[in-house]
Amino acid sequence: MGKRRRVAERRKTRPAVLGGMIAVVVGGAGFGVYALYDGGAAADERSAAASGHRTVKTGPLTATEIHTVSTRFLTAWQQGRADRAADATDDPAAAGKALTGYTKEAHLKDVTLTPGTVKGAKVPFTVKATVAYQGLSKPLAYDSSLTVVRRASDGEPLVDWHSAVVHPELRDGDTLVTGASGTPPVKALDRDGGEITSAKYPSLGTVLDGLREKYGKKAGGTAGVELRVVRGKAAQDAKLSDKTLVELSKGTPGTVRTTLSPALQAAAEQQVAERARASVVALRPSTGEILAVANSGHGFNTAFQGALAPGSTMKVITSSLLIDKGLASADKPHPCPKTVTYGGWKFHNDDDFEIKGGTFKASFARSCNTAFISQAKKLKNDDLTKQAQQVFGLSMNNWAIGVPTFDGSVPVQSAAQMAASLIGQGGVRMNPLNMASVAATVKSGTFHQPYLVSPSVDHRTLATASRTLSSKTLSQLRELMRYTAAYGTAAEAMSGLGPDYGAKTGSAEVDGQKKPNGWFTAYRGDLAAAGVVQAGGHGGDTAGPIVAKLLKLGS
Repeated sequence: MGKRRRVAERRKTRPAVLGGMIAVVVGGAGFGVYALYDGGAAADERSAAASGHRTVKTGPLTATEIHTVSTRFLTAWQQGRADRAADATDDPAAAGKALTGYTKEAHLKDVTLTPGTVKGAKVPFTVKATVAYQGLSKPLAYDSSLTVVRRASDGEPLVDWHSAVVHPELRDGDTLVTGASGTPPVKALDRDGGEITSAKYPSLGTVLDGLREKYGKKAGGTAGVELRVVRGKAAQDAKLSDKTLVELSKGTPGTVRTTLSPALQAAAEQQVAERARASVVALRPSTGEILAVANSGHGFNTAFQGALAPGSTMKVITSSLLIDKGLASADKPHPCPKTVTYGGWKFHNDDDFEIKGGTFKASFARSCNTAFISQAKKLKNDDLTKQAQQVFGLSMNNWAIGVPTFDGSVPVQSAAQMAASLIGQGGVRMNPLNMASVAATVKSGTFHQPYLVSPSVDHRTLATASRTLSSKTLSQLRELMRYTAAYGTAAEAMSGLGPDYGAKTGSAEVDGQKKPNGWFTAYRGDLAAAGVVQAGGHGGDTAGPIVAKLLKLGS
């Protein structure tokens, strides 16, 4: 690594002529490249052009086409010929800029690209290079891939260009830059003063990136030199932070104390690690302090930034609305038929069950969809949106927890989509942070914006809700959640955690998934938590045990 290969002695033999084409083996690429010159396909194209006919290639890509294009691209990139590599893509301008920046802005040299086993039109490859800047250098190694496609205009096989081809951490519009970091590093501490690292808590890599971006300059540190991903507009709009890939020299970190509990964080990490695509958040209802956040996948913080349909956990908010408007009462009879039609859609319960002569509490505890859909005709299109915003502090994009978050979305909808939103489908989108906050609001009686870093650190203003639930509505809502935890769909997961508790399960159907996303939100004492297991199935069976474990530990 870091040493240039010796150039092999030039052969004095003439290249072989194969079928009218000259095959030239290009050395130094770690693999053979066969460039086609004169004759063959090129001659056929010129002949077609001369006759006034343009041939458009169609059909599946052949192995030869995939090999030829990918090899031409990778060889040119390795040789530092950004223009030639870009010409092998379907977006030469964007590719040329990114590949030129790979050398000039990222300061990467001695690049070695080694292709792996082709899967269809996808070609994986490994990258080894050296980051060299002002006398400092470190090796860089990672895996990436490219995909070959046909250009629509003529069917020509080309590399489907995206910035992720250069590095998998890049989104389109992002760049790689080596230099003074601009943002000093931070030393993050938990609430007890222990240092937080991604090695100790794998889920917190994205959180640490966010803390650095927000507090690096405010915490008193000095910048180092590093190779990092600088986010473009699209990634910034998605609230992604810049990311350090290689640190050439350490800066002096500033210190940032968080609200995380080391015991709960360790438990959260363990719980999600045992399940695929699981996320969980735990927080303190009385203050909004975030005590734990964890995700099975460590590349994206679904727990804070995910935007998923929350399924029946949304019925906590919907129930508060129906009780407020006098459309439901915990112990009064409430319809739960097998199906209800509204806005042209036919809504079902799980397995088409029905509850005859049951109460609203029974419908909530068993998660009866039709009990909520049946009230849609009595609601205005913006009623649910206002309830989420005004009581639960959601869907206003104004939370300031200390790192980037998605603050929930409850858009104004009409007809069938409005009805679907009442049961957490339609256009409603949430994440575990949002739903943990919903449970916390029910427990405390007042919305407290969640936060990871105390607002006293930077004097930021926390979001507030414009109103609280009436004592009558609040007491009924707590009774609904308590009954569900004791006797309903959450009973198995919450067993032994009463009596000061409440819960709601949820299952959200997702197009293309065989199993729904399983949701669970609950509180016990001064601790609230919510989790989701994507494509896991029913929330009580999947996310429920994760949440219950944290509630038990935090008591």
